[in-house]
Amino acid sequence: MTLFVNDISQLDVAFWCPQKGLSGASWAVDVELDGHLGEDGMLFDFGEVKPWIKKSLDSGPDHTLLVPTQAPGVSITTRGEDCIIRTTQPYAMEVRGPRRAFTLLPWPAINAERMAVHYGEQLSRRPPQRIESVRLQFREEAIEGAAYGYSHGLKRHAGNCQRIAHGHRSRLLIWCDGRRQPSLEQRWAERLDARYLVDVEDIIDQTSASLTLGYRASQGEFRLTLPRERCELLPTATTVEQIATWLVAQVSHQDAPLSHVRVQAFEGIGKGARAEAILEMRAWQKATPGNQ
Repeated sequence: MTLFVNDISQLDVAFWCPQKGLSGASWAVDVELDGHLGEDGMLFDFGEVKPWIKKSLDSGPDHTLLVPTQAPGVSITTRGEDCIIRTTQPYAMEVRGPRRAFTLLPWPAINAERMAVHYGEQLSRRPPQRIESVRLQFREEAIEGAAYGYSHGLKRHAGNCQRIAHGHRSRLLIWCDGRRQPSLEQRWAERLDARYLVDVEDIIDQTSASLTLGYRASQGEFRLTLPRERCELLPTATTVEQIATWLVAQVSHQDAPLSHVRVQAFEGIGKGARAEAILEMRAWQKATPGNQ
């Protein structure tokens, strides 16, 4: 007998890609459980499936940096309870923090299929009564239109978002004067894809070529050095609310200075924030003689 539950959980992670470097991913999680029925006619109570699966994933890969330790140019050093990860290609990066902020996997690259098999096998080793095996599927959200994978860290967050390199894959929606702007959405998504979103307050050192970020959070000390060209600087914390607000300001200034701009920014799957702005300049232009 097989029991299945779709969309049982979500994973939001950063990962190191040998081709793109540091990027973000969001996966919906489906599960299938094989086993035998009990006297109650049930394999496993649906109400117990979700917390069991979710607890395992939340305490494991979720909101960590996934590191393929066999990828070219990747080296790992441990110091006490901290971990230092260095890369050389496709660019140089150094990130350090508590060991639990990283998921080290002995693979040459990260992909959703291999992740699902790996964690399904882990769950199958100590299953609940009546369960014989567990199969997981990690799948990207089907997005028609613009999407981008980014990474960031939120030092003031009480939970795992404080980890300096976690990420999301997100859709992006932009309206100007009530009309969707697919070309703008695509341009901004391409600009932000595989980028690290920086809160300028976190910059502790910089050169013309690189930025070093650092902060202390409740889980420990975090440091990250990246090429400047792989970073996008924001004047605030990089929460999804502030990302939406920043995008409204950027689009209003660069792309549609006389428009009512609205942005819907997502943080992974099915959640996010909206922001909008009507520039005073538009009203001023309409009221100025000769601009009618």
